[in-house]
Amino acid sequence: MSGSLPSDAVTEPSTEFDASPSRIVLYPDPVLARPAMPVEVVDESVRTLAERMIELMRSSEGVGLAAPQVGVSRRIFVADPAPGPESVPVVFINPELEFGGSLEPFEEGCLSIPEVRVTVRRPSVVKIRALDLEGRPFELEDDDFPARVWQHEFDHLEGVLITDRMSPRDRLAHRKRLKEMREDFEAAGR
Repeated sequence: MSGSLPSDAVTEPSTEFDASPSRIVLYPDPVLARPAMPVEVVDESVRTLAERMIELMRSSEGVGLAAPQVGVSRRIFVADPAPGPESVPVVFINPELEFGGSLEPFEEGCLSIPEVRVTVRRPSVVKIRALDLEGRPFELEDDDFPARVWQHEFDHLEGVLITDRMSPRDRLAHRKRLKEMREDFEAAGR
């Protein structure tokens, strides 16, 4: 478990970050490799950021998106593991995870690393505690795809990418694509 749930989550506004990011950040941007900072106050800027993250996640046909993936180093992610017309994405602020069950392999992709899919072993059962957009604590538990999405997005908050969880075989298979992405990043002067 990491972090704690603040009891006074709704107080003064915070303008420490861009609440309306325009794009998803791609590997190897350094923001993806750094642990994110806790959200100190759940205010309008956090709600605006979450709304924008949901828009970017949906337009990219993703099932989850963490704030570092939009260049914001804060502990917040959005998830919609069963996207569709009736689905409602969930926002997780300052999440904490508890793991259970056995390690299960499953192929994962990442919006920040397009065209790369790798097999990642993760615990099959997860309990998550977080704050909602009103700063209220909530808890969920799952033993299916949502649990995997939560773990993947939580990894982003810890500065961990699927590249860090790749097997040697996956690393070899995706060596060329990752090299291209590093070269593109450097050529863009980032």
